[in-house]
Parts: sequence; C-alpha cells; structure tokens
Amino acid sequence: MSSDIILFDVQDHIAVITINRPDKLNALNKSVFDELDRLVDTIIDRPDIRSAIITGAGEKAFVAGADISEFSSLDAPSGEALARRGQLVFDKIENSPKIIVAAVNGYALGGGCELAMACHFRVASDNAKFGQPEVNLGLLPGYGGTQRLTQLIGKGRAIELLATGNMIDALTAFNYGLVNHVVDRSELISKARSILAVVNGKAPLAIAASIKAAQQAYDVNKTGYLTEAQLFGELLQSEDCKEGVNAFLEKRPAVFKGS
Repeated sequence: MSSDIILFDVQDHIAVITINRPDKLNALNKSVFDELDRLVDTIIDRPDIRSAIITGAGEKAFVAGADISEFSSLDAPSGEALARRGQLVFDKIENSPKIIVAAVNGYALGGGCELAMACHFRVASDNAKFGQPEVNLGLLPGYGGTQRLTQLIGKGRAIELLATGNMIDALTAFNYGLVNHVVDRSELISKARSILAVVNGKAPLAIAASIKAAQQAYDVNKTGYLTEAQLFGELLQSEDCKEGVNAFLEKRPAVFKGS
C-alpha cells in the first residue's frame, strides 16, 4: 500500500513509511500529516505489523522542515490549530504501543527534527543534520520540538539550539543523546531493521507496557512508578509472561503471541 506522497511497505513484520517528496526535501504539509496519521493507525491496528521505520526519500533529507508556503495565510487561531494538528499526529507516534524508529538520512530540520524526536528512538546516517531553525522565521517549533528536544538533550543544550537555530551533525547528535546509532548511509535501513528484528522477537504486550511506563516519566500529572507497578502486575497474568518464564526455566527460546 502506498500513495504518491508517502510510500508504505511491510516485510518481515516491519512496516516502512517513506515520506516521498524529495523535490521538496520531504517537507511536511497537510497532505503528509493526513497520510502519516492514517498510516500510524494502520501500524497500530494491523496484527501482522510488529514495529515500524519512518524515513525520507532521496539522498539529501529525512524531512527538511514544514512546507513554509502554507504559513503565509495563517492567523493566530489557524496557526495554533496547525500546531495542534502536528502535535496530535506526533503524539500518536510517540505513544504507539509498537516501536517506531526514525531512520534519519540527511537533513532533519524543523518539523523533520520534531518528527524524528517523536519516534521511540533514532538511527542516523553519518551525513545527517539536526536542527530547529524556526527562530530564523520569527517562530518557535510548533509540533512538540521545544518539549522533546529539552527532554532528550537537556535544557541548556536545547535552549542554545532553539535560540541560535544552529544545526548539529550526526556525531554531535549522538554525543548529545539525540540519536542512538550513527552508521554509513548505505547501512541505515539495515541497521534499523536489525534492531527491530530483535524487538520483534520480544513479548508485544511487554513492549507496549514499557513504552507506556517510560512515557510517564515526562508527565507531571502522573506517577510513573505507580504506572510501572500496575503494568508489571497486569503483565504477570498474560500468556506471554507465562511462556517467557517457562521458557527461561526450561532453557529454551520463548515464543510470544501477544496475549
């Protein structure tokens, strides 16, 4: 299943979403957000999909930002609505019960950096560049970038990048903790697939619970420790947990079924 603006493929229980506007450096516009929203629902709903990768078409960019041409007609209410729309789509990615990895090839700027940060973790090619250059337009990030960048790299580094609009390279992003792995461009998708092959062998309910509990660490209105304990108790009743414990005691590989 695919469209002109986003390609979608599933192999070995891994879905690959490729934002396909290379002539526009894969810039985000309303159509991309609508299709991305729909495809994340597909990933969550389809039982044959265990995890996913988001990447960009072409050699230059993951996503080089939002489509700025859409900004000129916005007023305050419509601008806020645009930002909230992007936040909701990215929140859906971040809270997906299935792991979604950003495979960052080239530029991840503005909305592209925000999209990458909404994924559960990031693998970057050695030519990747990250940045939030919105101050150059008299703006700030609108799709959650001020929050996720601060969470991922710390307040001081985040404010410096937000205030200068500067880009950082893949190695700096790795040293900051923004990305998990940096690889040669030719190895990017295979590296992401190799990690997800390991993930896909684990218990789906346990993965979903781990994501949910980790998210609580950033929610000031909820107690992450309590959530973690509650989910631990619930998982003990699952068939996957019984299988995992029995397999460990019997010294054999576990076969998880997501129940």
